[in-house]
Amino acid sequence: MTAKDIITIPNPKLRERSKRVGHIDDEIKQLAEDMIAATLDWEAGREHEFGAALAAVQVAQLYRVIVVRNDFDNKADKSFSVFINPEIVKAEGEPVEELEGCLSVKDIYGSVARYPKVKVKALNLEGRPVRITATDFLARVFQHEIDHTNGMVFVDRVEDPHKLFRLGTNGKFTPVRTGSDPQ
Repeated sequence: MTAKDIITIPNPKLRERSKRVGHIDDEIKQLAEDMIAATLDWEAGREHEFGAALAAVQVAQLYRVIVVRNDFDNKADKSFSVFINPEIVKAEGEPVEELEGCLSVKDIYGSVARYPKVKVKALNLEGRPVRITATDFLARVFQHEIDHTNGMVFVDRVEDPHKLFRLGTNGKFTPVRTGSDPQ
């Protein structure tokens, strides 16, 4: 897969709930590899952004599968972890608003409130249970991607349209004009 396989709003598939993976077979393993390849290909064409994660629905596959970059601070590290049927089992702290972007929402960022700490359970590619306590940016990433598996895009969580911004080719943000709708 390439960046061209990543669907963007207003594609209606992004609003559909993904189904649980019952059996991790070669098709699911290939899907995970393809998702990583698409994320890295997307990133290669974006000077001021990096691909933090991707949900299967973003490549038009309605499975509860997400891939998350292992090191957000090192763009040269192109390794990812795969989470099958991820779910948040506990959220902690007072939600914090920060800018979020999405590979399926071209050049638009929005201020979204997310919990600073979440506990996530999932399966790895071998089918073994995984439990993660994620904080700060990783917690935000899990909440964002799990939203995707539930048919929600981050712009759905932006309550004030004045908190939407466009990323310019110069890497700077400008407010989205009032009345314009990225959906």
